[in-house]
Amino acid sequence: MDIKTIGVEDWLNVWEKSATWDIAQSTISSLTMGELRALDEQDGATFYERLDREKMNYGWIEGSPEFKAEVAKLYRREVNPDHILQTNGCTGANLNAIMAVVEPGDHVIAEWPTYAPLYEIPRTLGAEVEYWELREELGWKPDIEQLKHLVHPNTKLICINNASNPIGTVLDADTLGQIAEIARSVGAYVLCDEVYLPLENTESFISMADVYEKAIVTNSVSKTYSTPAARVGWVVANEEVSNSIRTYRDYTMICGGVFNDALATYVLEHKDKILERNRKIVFDNRDIAQAWIDTQSRVS
Repeated sequence: MDIKTIGVEDWLNVWEKSATWDIAQSTISSLTMGELRALDEQDGATFYERLDREKMNYGWIEGSPEFKAEVAKLYRREVNPDHILQTNGCTGANLNAIMAVVEPGDHVIAEWPTYAPLYEIPRTLGAEVEYWELREELGWKPDIEQLKHLVHPNTKLICINNASNPIGTVLDADTLGQIAEIARSVGAYVLCDEVYLPLENTESFISMADVYEKAIVTNSVSKTYSTPAARVGWVVANEEVSNSIRTYRDYTMICGGVFNDALATYVLEHKDKILERNRKIVFDNRDIAQAWIDTQSRVS
C-alpha cells in the first residue's frame, strides 16, 4: 500500500519532545493524573475503584457499556449502543470508517484543507478524490453551491471536519442540513470528524449524527477533552457500516484495553468540568496569543 507521509505528524515526531515551547500541539493542555484525580473530588477514588474490580484482560472489545452510555449522551438523538464502536483514537475511527465504506473506483469528496487521512486514505484505497474548498471570501466556510456541482451519481462519501482542522470553521445546523440533503440525493455517506468540539457556544453545536441517517461520526477524548494518553476514540454509524467496521477492528486493534476504557469513561463522566477548565485556559490566554501573532510575519 502506497500512502503519503502526513507532513505535520512527521514534523512533530522529530521536534515535539525537544521543543522549549510547543505551539504546534492540537490538544488543549493535556491533563495530568493529578488533575484527573481531582475531577471526582475524591482524589480519583471512583476511577481507581473501577480499576480494582477489573481484570487486566481484553475487556469489552467494542467498549464497555459505561463508555458507550457516556458517548451516547453527546448526541441529541437516541443512539443504539451497537452503533457505537470504540477505536484507537479518532485516527483509528477515521481509518476503520473509511475502509468500511470506500472501494476502488468510488467517488469521494473531501473538505479542503483538512486532516490528511480524510482524503489520503480514500485515495490510497483507489477512490477518485475531489476537494471541496473552504473559502476565505465566505469567512472560511464551504460553498454549498460548489458541493452541488462536485457530487456525482457515484459519490460514495463526503468527508468533513467540524470544527475544521486546521482552520477552526464551525458548520451550523443549517449548513449540515444542506450537506445532508445533497448527500441524500445520491445516497452518499457523510463522514464527519468532530474531534474539535467548539469551546464557544458549545450548547448550540449540532452533530452530523443528529442530522443525517447515513452520517458516520468520529471523535475521541484527545483534543477538547485533553486526554490523548487514553488513545480512545469512537465511531457512530448505522448498522451496515458498524458491522463492516467490526470486521476491520479485528485486523487493526481488537480492543482499546481495560485501563484506557476506564480512563476514557471517567473523562467523559466529568466532561463539563474539563470543558470549564479548558475554556479558562483558552479564553484567558487569547490576548497573549494575539500579541505574539501580531509580531509574526508568517502568522495571521
